[in-house]
Amino acid sequence: MKGFQKKYLRGLAHNLHPSVLIGQKGLTDSLVKAFHEELDRHELVKVKFNEFKDKEAKQAIIASLAERAGCTLVGTIGHTAIFYRQQEDPEKRKIVLPEK
Repeated sequence: MKGFQKKYLRGLAHNLHPSVLIGQKGLTDSLVKAFHEELDRHELVKVKFNEFKDKEAKQAIIASLAERAGCTLVGTIGHTAIFYRQQEDPEKRKIVLPEK
């Protein structure tokens, strides 16, 4: 994904509220399942970290979450990360990425 596409997605995510919250337990199987469902439903998802204030811990969780869900990290702002995964079904796609 190119930089201008990530910038476009960050702009779309500006008005979104976090739909996945990561707390004390960190990355659990149920959290990953809920994250998959949110990506399938919305394509663009904000994840908020309630407990992990350590930057290295957050980065590790973000990398693991992106890998397990097969999505792309679009950006991070404070304790919030923005992820994107294109809907597999072309008829259900809500977001069209700009080509240039």
